[in-house]
Amino acid sequence: MMTKAVMTRLAHATLLGLALSCAAPAIWARDGVDVGERSSFSKLVSADQVEKAAVQQYAQVQSEARTKGALLPDNHPQVVRVRAIAQRIIPFTYEWNKRAASWRWEVSVLKSDQINAFCMPGGKIAFYTAILDQLKLTDDEVAMVMGHEMAHALREHARERMGKTTATRFGASLLSGLLGLGNTGDALLNMGSQLLTLKFSREDESEADLVGMELAARAGYDPRSGVTLWKKMAAASKGAPPQFMSTHPSSSTRIDDIEANLPKVIPLYDRAPKPSQRFDRALKTGALYYRDFEPLAYWAVSDAASARSVAAE
Repeated sequence: MMTKAVMTRLAHATLLGLALSCAAPAIWARDGVDVGERSSFSKLVSADQVEKAAVQQYAQVQSEARTKGALLPDNHPQVVRVRAIAQRIIPFTYEWNKRAASWRWEVSVLKSDQINAFCMPGGKIAFYTAILDQLKLTDDEVAMVMGHEMAHALREHARERMGKTTATRFGASLLSGLLGLGNTGDALLNMGSQLLTLKFSREDESEADLVGMELAARAGYDPRSGVTLWKKMAAASKGAPPQFMSTHPSSSTRIDDIEANLPKVIPLYDRAPKPSQRFDRALKTGALYYRDFEPLAYWAVSDAASARSVAAE
């Protein structure tokens, strides 16, 4: 028969256990946004093969752009800018996908009048000049676009969509044959062509908004710029969403979602080291610079005109 003292000790132990179990989630709670686990459909397609396909397709895109004179050189100010912003964000991608630490990240800028950007599986990033020039993006807004596109790769949305499509068309039982070693070349060629035309779902796009906002905040870029970014996008669309916004929730919905999640990422931004160099403020580096390159679109016309005048002297 239990004594009163023993019963008391057991009761205290039980209460302590309950208290610890209740406290555990708070102790291990993650700072930032919560978007759940990655889709199981992504497991139906090989990550290695999707990334290999992306490498091939990205190289082809660069080659075609270079042939047309549409691939900006490595020392172009816009290329320097987006690569610098990417380098600040990349270290924070590893938490979201362990494969990201071994990706060979690349960033290109392509001359195009399309308001668009993308990040293919394996960290292959491209910005089109129109999204930078027409929208006159600040560094914080570039980081939001960058984070959004990186999030698609990190959350393996392309792999997920391919998995869903393949499962629907062929049945999961045929995947091993479709993607087997004997068909690797054809599979990679087919995958590569899909990667540039793939449309993500509204859920994928909303998820990329939130993950991208957190990535930018951790890298020291103001997540509140997401609101101004999507207002610029909406204004540029003039009633018809640009390619970058296709299949995405309306601008008002996405802005509401961003604002609702700002309390989760503002503390991350406040604690993060800020960029030592900003590219969205006028920098005058002498006549030689202006002789080689046009000033960035968001620099004042008067500054650009005076600089060209100096360069001509």
